[in-house]
Amino acid sequence: MTSSTFALRPVRPPSPVVAEPRSVTLNFDDNARLPLLYGDYNRHLVKVEQWLGVRCADRGTRLTITGPAERVDMAESALQALWKQLELGQKIGGAEVDAALRMAEGEAENDPRLPLQDIPQIRTRKGVIAPRSPAQAAYMDMLARADMVFGIGPAGTGKTYLAVAQGVALLLAGRVDRIILSRPAVEAGERLGFLPGDMKEKVDPYLRPLYDALNDMLSAEQVAKRIERGEIEIAPLAFMRGRTLAHSYCILDEAQNTTPAQIKMFLTRMGEGSRMVITGDPTQVDLPPHQPSGLADALHILGKVEGIAISRFDERDVVRHPLVGRIVSAYGRADAARQRKKDQDGTGK
Repeated sequence: MTSSTFALRPVRPPSPVVAEPRSVTLNFDDNARLPLLYGDYNRHLVKVEQWLGVRCADRGTRLTITGPAERVDMAESALQALWKQLELGQKIGGAEVDAALRMAEGEAENDPRLPLQDIPQIRTRKGVIAPRSPAQAAYMDMLARADMVFGIGPAGTGKTYLAVAQGVALLLAGRVDRIILSRPAVEAGERLGFLPGDMKEKVDPYLRPLYDALNDMLSAEQVAKRIERGEIEIAPLAFMRGRTLAHSYCILDEAQNTTPAQIKMFLTRMGEGSRMVITGDPTQVDLPPHQPSGLADALHILGKVEGIAISRFDERDVVRHPLVGRIVSAYGRADAARQRKKDQDGTGK
């Protein structure tokens, strides 16, 4: 019997597969528009690079994008969308660049809220308002099609702003007779005490965000005239009881601070030829402890009712300062951790 000796070679782990970087070159045919696309000191290109992890090199009218294939495709899609806006005579700035990048990411990730057949726009006298995230695109599509829409999500996602913009567009087009904007008069965790002045002066602080949105769509003079003529009405929720709101565009903002009875009262005011939009953030309820939120109740009861559309936003859709999205995300994680601890402790409270 013979014996053999085998030399054992160390086995190397397989080398990780590294995706080859990809390059694509875009050729823009208008030197006058290029500085607008690139931004001062190429700040728009720098944002694309930082957001997607690609490199952009410009030479004359040619722009070469290099990086992981999927990221290069996103950058190409975003820059082509921005170029199209410039060709249509629209201005672009940092907010528009952010929007194009969000939309490109949504398309690449097959976000179920995209693609729509046509990305919706809202036209007002102050210009065109386009979506800045996939959720905004889906929401704007619902606002154009459905008679009752719920916009649910954190602050900074544009829920109220887009609802007001759609209302102004319909009013200017003569498709509704008036806009009614309402909010519950609930303080954000504070006790403001006695407020001086007449009724309007007492409730205006609660309704100021709605005035701010209107002033972005119309001149201050137009807002004042239309309020005086009754074409725009801004009122606290308590003023809605007993009314039938016909041929109106009605918005209930901060609906998480309504009681179940209040939101039912508002929803049943809907009359012939009217539309309603209800916006709110279920995580920011300012009602007294143990008082259930009317928004959560309505979503549970009406979630499957035909003719009602529900659009949900999350921290990815925050279009304010980038820190706002990260703040919302951090609070969400903290709330989830606290809830897990309660469940483990067996309290469930």
